[in-house]
Amino acid sequence: MAEKNIKEMSFLDHLEELRWLLVRSSAAIILCGIVAFFFSDFIFNEIIFGPKSPDFITYQFFCDLGKQFDMADTMCITEINLPIQNREMGGQFSMHMWTSITVGFIFAFPFILWEIWKFISPALYEKEKKYAASFIIISSILFFIGVLFGYYLIAPLSVQFFASYIVSPEISNSIDIDSYMSLMKTSAIASGLLFELPIIIFFLTKIGLVTPEFLRKYRKYTLVIVLIVSAVITPPDVLSQIIVTIPIMILYEASILISVLVVKSQEREKLKA
Repeated sequence: MAEKNIKEMSFLDHLEELRWLLVRSSAAIILCGIVAFFFSDFIFNEIIFGPKSPDFITYQFFCDLGKQFDMADTMCITEINLPIQNREMGGQFSMHMWTSITVGFIFAFPFILWEIWKFISPALYEKEKKYAASFIIISSILFFIGVLFGYYLIAPLSVQFFASYIVSPEISNSIDIDSYMSLMKTSAIASGLLFELPIIIFFLTKIGLVTPEFLRKYRKYTLVIVLIVSAVITPPDVLSQIIVTIPIMILYEASILISVLVVKSQEREKLKA
């Protein structure tokens, strides 16, 4: 059935389907972005600028954790000196627009996944098409967990680290709004996409580009890379680095397990054939 569907569609047909996928996905992002545009006070003051406050939940969590290990002096944050400025005439309006689009992308992500599934479904067998709902739900949950991980861990740890990093007392920080927003967007979106790793590994294993043996072989290199990244974006203490590293390595181990299950499933299919 899958092969028949592929043969019935020409290259131009695929391009046309891809074009409409992009059109519908863009429309969904813009629609969600318009809704987000009217909630700018909450989005900016409560969410985006939340990590600038010492009362932010992440800082309080680390402070309570530090008290448990007699590290309150290094783990508790009492002040974050991070003045933010806008240096362009239309800078704030432009920032408002692009932030709304970013929020729109986050909330439209499940719809985008649905469009992607419809695009690739002609290449799937009938028994595989029934997993559409599971694919969308699991992928969406992983993405939203990743966004929250980036927002509540990576973003505040990065803000606190860079705000307190001083090369010389002669230099004062006055952060441009574009720089701050770039950090926030990258932390949230990149983490959301990173948490799609198990889904990506599932499809890469399906088409034979990745094997469990390959993932196991490069596990130690992955751990080193994750530790280096964690050391850069977190405060200079081992505890916070471990807190960031653990979820990422759990994702990697889950990806190995998924790859194993896919390979075993393919081997059973070969035996039946």
